[in-house]
Amino acid sequence: MDLKFIVSPAKKMNVDDMFAWRGMPRFIDRTRLVAEALHRLTFDELQKLWNCSDALAQQNFERLRTCEPGTGWDTGECGLLTPAIMAYEGIQYQNMAPTVMNDDSLEYIQDHLRILSGFYGMLRPFDAVIPYRLEMQAKLQVEGAKDLYAFWGSSLYDAIAEECAGNGAIINIASVEYSKAVTPHIRPDGPQVITCLFGDITDAGKLRQRSTYAKAARGSFVRWCAENVVDTLDDLRRFDAGYRFDPDRSTPGTLVFVEA
Repeated sequence: MDLKFIVSPAKKMNVDDMFAWRGMPRFIDRTRLVAEALHRLTFDELQKLWNCSDALAQQNFERLRTCEPGTGWDTGECGLLTPAIMAYEGIQYQNMAPTVMNDDSLEYIQDHLRILSGFYGMLRPFDAVIPYRLEMQAKLQVEGAKDLYAFWGSSLYDAIAEECAGNGAIINIASVEYSKAVTPHIRPDGPQVITCLFGDITDAGKLRQRSTYAKAARGSFVRWCAENVVDTLDDLRRFDAGYRFDPDRSTPGTLVFVEA
């Protein structure tokens, strides 16, 4: 069974030449359009779009120069390119720990993991990226689309569904912000979509998902799947790295994992 895991990116990024990138992102032509839309904005407009401090706004304003025409950021000629899986530094990626994965696990995530991005659309782990700041929910108008959800439309779902090769499933472990770029476009004749939730149980008996803990769990989940070469839905239910599958709270479309 061909499983494709979809995850969110991270805001914090770095440039790392320890690992070689393998190719350019699938939607690089459309990413150029996003870059052009960003370049048309003033510093104040960008800071409002990014909703960040003066220091972060200045840093990312300078980073925009990296993706100016002719700098090679979209052809592989730029020296600031990093494999996506190594570029993101958030809690999820720290717990995924790709820098210490063995070769087999790295090949597994290259085949099975897809990172959603407001700037790039969708990334394979070893696609070449530059540091950027652009959340999927940002109100950036591109090519007449009112925001990035409208701009990317069904293209991300369609691409992932195509990769499932007719007998696979999409495993959604992305945040709500990013999963909304995929799940509204699910087709009845497309692959099954399974959402995984990670949380603890409150005194009232309710599932509680705490953001920081959930991000860490998602990263651990991907790492565990890679180490165990998970390729069926039944295999997913065996996850036991700090969490256990809860069959009573799960449904056919949602797998719930509770802190052990």
